[in-house]
Amino acid sequence: MKRIVSLFMTVLVLAFIMTACSNNGQSNAKKEAVELTISAAASLQDALTEITTNFNKKYPDIKINYNFGASGALQQQISQGAPVDLFFSAAEDKFYKVVDEGLIKTDQSIDLVGNEIVLIVPEDSNQEINAFEDLVNADKISIGTPESVPAGKYAQETLTNSNLWNDFEGKIVYAKDVRQVLTYVETGNVDAGIVYKTDALISSKVKIVSTADSNTHGPIIYPVGIIKNSDHLQEAELFYEYLQSEEAMNTFNKFGFSGLK
Repeated sequence: MKRIVSLFMTVLVLAFIMTACSNNGQSNAKKEAVELTISAAASLQDALTEITTNFNKKYPDIKINYNFGASGALQQQISQGAPVDLFFSAAEDKFYKVVDEGLIKTDQSIDLVGNEIVLIVPEDSNQEINAFEDLVNADKISIGTPESVPAGKYAQETLTNSNLWNDFEGKIVYAKDVRQVLTYVETGNVDAGIVYKTDALISSKVKIVSTADSNTHGPIIYPVGIIKNSDHLQEAELFYEYLQSEEAMNTFNKFGFSGLK
């Protein structure tokens, strides 16, 4: 009888252990990486890469996938139903089209950081281009396509409000996003380009020769918000909150962005 009882108890213990292991396995399965897709302006790429590395130290089970590009193109993708969890735009007008369509709630969005517009030339340039007015000495000037690239829109505004646009319009080489403008200048395919300060700071192949006066263009504001129909709202909210943390804001500042919150 004692042997039977002992055997019965052993079976119970083994069953308990197996059940516990099974539950733990199910729990671990639930903690497998949740993937978030973030559509973000190209100018945010370097800052967000570092921010994501820091975020994953705290939340290793949340994988962040980025779709970087021009804010206008990203907005159109989201409006057409692209599966996105957060939208981080370089322009308020593109962002609020998504809000107006009911895809982002106003209480789950924030104007997070700001930027500046600068004139750049190749690091080894020997042309006399030290101000926007000196673009008369350039043969080719690159800016982002104003209709879809916010930096291009701000560049056009700057030249227009400085009474320079009509003089240089024929010299403009349009780019699909601000990073392409940077590449054109780095490779010497154009004599000068107009980009965000943050883009210029990451390249050793260009130099900033002038910063646009803030009254020559609209305010440069980067809003971010959670897409309402995200399949991973809880995780999206965690990342959204982290972007507003002191640690994340310090990283944005490191890459040349100014905090707005």
